[in-house]
Amino acid sequence: MDMLTSLAVLMLSGMVMTFVCKKLHLPNVTGYLVAGLIAGPSFLNIMTSEMLESMKIVTTIALAFIAFSIGGEFKISNIKKIGSSATIITMWQGLAAVILVTGALIIFGYPIPMALTLGAISAATAPAATLMVVRQYKAKGPLTNLLLPIVALDDAVGLIVFAVSFGIAKTLVSGNVDMIAIIVNPLVEIVCSLGLGAIMGWFLTQLEKMFNSNTNRLNMTITFVFLTVALSMLDFHIGQVHISFSSLLVCMMLGTVFCNICPLSHDLMEKSDKWTSPLFALFFVISGAELELSVFTDVAIVVVGIVYIIFRSLGKYFGSYASAKAVKCEPSICKYLGITLLPQAGVALGMCSIAASATEMAGQGALIRNITLFAVLIYEIFGPVMTREALKAAGDIKPMSEEVKMRRHTKLEDAKNRNN
Repeated sequence: MDMLTSLAVLMLSGMVMTFVCKKLHLPNVTGYLVAGLIAGPSFLNIMTSEMLESMKIVTTIALAFIAFSIGGEFKISNIKKIGSSATIITMWQGLAAVILVTGALIIFGYPIPMALTLGAISAATAPAATLMVVRQYKAKGPLTNLLLPIVALDDAVGLIVFAVSFGIAKTLVSGNVDMIAIIVNPLVEIVCSLGLGAIMGWFLTQLEKMFNSNTNRLNMTITFVFLTVALSMLDFHIGQVHISFSSLLVCMMLGTVFCNICPLSHDLMEKSDKWTSPLFALFFVISGAELELSVFTDVAIVVVGIVYIIFRSLGKYFGSYASAKAVKCEPSICKYLGITLLPQAGVALGMCSIAASATEMAGQGALIRNITLFAVLIYEIFGPVMTREALKAAGDIKPMSEEVKMRRHTKLEDAKNRNN
């Protein structure tokens, strides 16, 4: 089957599964993931491993637009309302997950380097699934307003924690201490990423002024996201310091600067969101196809995976609960925020790939990768449903009123009458 046919089949299967999920009252994200899982190597193998590898560009671009959209939530007016709450909660819920996962694995007798690495990976949260649920159900309210900045900031915290913990883990295995790799490189990556994103956001705003057509402005916006992703792939050394960029942080900063200094950003962001809808759908179908059911066949992986999931979930929930209470958030935010932070995917998979490829972690690297894959599979299937229920319980997702239902029914009837 050629690539275009495969993409068409994936999109069609994703849409069919969303219809099924609607009947079962499940989020669209779950439908896309299940459709990809069925079409992928684990089941029908319509999408082979080679095809999935060639589609990495789709995943990269989709994550870039997700980060760009989330960056749009960092408007100065929103930040003033939230204050320092998002930063404090992000740090504490991430660190709580790291401490609980690392401590639990050490107590259960697993090697310290492995425990440190998996603990660091546990800090990461997937913004993609959260954003899709928020969009699908048009969630609005205090919890949503705080949630989106947190899942964006979580990336920066995760990068720092992973770099430090993984650096220590490699030191314990090899005996070689490299303070530049442990401390300097992760800080340089974050600073460079935010700097590049800010520069690109300023340039995008200036270039938007050249056009009067909204179509051309939208094209310019999309072009700049592509260009920003390309620049974020630069990778080089200055002496012993490794200069690299996080494409998620770069694109998030691009969206942040753009939405704060461009007067037309609101309309352009809305139009961009509509353009990216099929891209996000394809991204989740591909993500589902990449999930590997083979991890369930190894009892050791399942056991460690269950420990990881339990203690990460406890860390995320109680870390966010305690910190939200400390900064005097509303009771509904304290109660439900931690549940919305459970989904985990792209960033965690990137971290476990680094661990698997590290020569110092030979033997443990592959195990870390498979445990993370197991956890991601569980979180990706059940995470979106739990996020929706938490937002609904907090009152950010409103049930459809009878008036809206009647209006939709009337429009459907009018369309049928016109066709007849």
